[in-house]
Amino acid sequence: MEYLIRFSQSYETFRLPEIQALAVLEGIDLKVVSYSLESPFCIVKLPSQDAAKRLIRRSILVQTVHELWGLGATLEAVHADVRERTSHLWDQYLTCSFKFTIDSYQGTRSGERKIDIINSFAYLGFAGPIKMRNPDQEFILFEDWPLNSTPLGIPDPKFYFLGRYLGTGARDLPKKLDLKKRRYISTTSMDAELALVTANIALAAPGKLMYDPFVGTGSFPIACAEFGALSFGSDIDGRSIRGDEKKKTLKANFEQYNLLGRLGGVFTADLTNSPIRRLPLGGDNGDNNDSGVKGRLFDGIVCDPPYGVREGLRVLGVRDPEKCPWVIPKGKEMYKLPDFIPPRKPYSFLAMLDDILQFSARTLVDNGRLSFWMPTANDQDQEMPVPTHPYLEIVAVCTQAFNKWSRRLITYRRIPNAQVDPGAVEKAKEAQETGKLLGKTADELNPFRKAYFTRFESPPTNTPDNEPVQ
Repeated sequence: MEYLIRFSQSYETFRLPEIQALAVLEGIDLKVVSYSLESPFCIVKLPSQDAAKRLIRRSILVQTVHELWGLGATLEAVHADVRERTSHLWDQYLTCSFKFTIDSYQGTRSGERKIDIINSFAYLGFAGPIKMRNPDQEFILFEDWPLNSTPLGIPDPKFYFLGRYLGTGARDLPKKLDLKKRRYISTTSMDAELALVTANIALAAPGKLMYDPFVGTGSFPIACAEFGALSFGSDIDGRSIRGDEKKKTLKANFEQYNLLGRLGGVFTADLTNSPIRRLPLGGDNGDNNDSGVKGRLFDGIVCDPPYGVREGLRVLGVRDPEKCPWVIPKGKEMYKLPDFIPPRKPYSFLAMLDDILQFSARTLVDNGRLSFWMPTANDQDQEMPVPTHPYLEIVAVCTQAFNKWSRRLITYRRIPNAQVDPGAVEKAKEAQETGKLLGKTADELNPFRKAYFTRFESPPTNTPDNEPVQ
């Protein structure tokens, strides 16, 4: 049967990937019949009412789900569709208490007109008591109006949907994890709503191990733990994890939400120098005939890596070991001191993206997911391409737009070794050899940083006056 999903009108490109991920998580056969970014209404086919309720019960971007009783561009068309679709169901609701309301999106109705429209459905024959609070059944006529319909004086909506209410999403959950009430945050802590959406798309759930290699103050591990997963994290800067070592710490955030039992552990580490064991791709000794799962432990990796705008990106190491050979031996002597900060060297932003994919391909279980945030310019000429890897399949690309730049949530699925294309593996090796970004300064190593500080303006074309640009 067909069901109507009523989304919130926010983060439009995230809505469909979230419910598709939840369908995978719940093992539900989901078919999208009708959907548009411009509308909060989505029609889907699901096997049962129970499946519809399970699909949206932990969704952050779904408001409600309804059994679809009718639709049409006019009220007459809606009445005809209701009679055709549901006349065999009416007897089930003749004596139960009910509520009938109208939900107008981008439009408005007078009270009298609403009553007239509701009374036009009298042929349904419901004889039970009307209860505005906690009725047995709730029927809602959704109206999808054109933009600015009220000031423009548009008399009627462009489309109608009649639905029987089934369930509500988890729209209140972000309030529980609101950053304004969290004990410990930083300037880069991810918004609670987007962190929860990321955790949903990454399939966080009980019995799963989730990891954030840029953990900071723990926004993503907290969101994953809220959905029952065991969360781990690391960061190159241990100070972000320790906080003030009293009340404002990453651990204290988990304690605040009674999630400490789902914190697997956090540690100080650089993604390129991680203590996590990683076997060669393709299984032990690179054998593609191996099952390939030995040594891969994470069900999901979620992160918001640094963009290198406030300061250049860094990894552990020394830029020029020959000029300062004493730094590394000295570090080996002092690393246990509480105020020790290991030496770091500049890091390419594009190399970091490649390293995230490579790390994930070597540590994710089959069909495990990587979801990470990546900035890009809105100008097509400066737009950064979505990075690829032969062992990872792109599942979804969601975009949060700002003024002249955007950030994307890119989600991948770990492909089982037996399904990896050998040709794609060879092409990736060749591209890695020829595509290395050289440079020493922060801007040379990070094209996004350079574009950000030049306000994403395209460089001038070097052509003589009055000569057409080719």
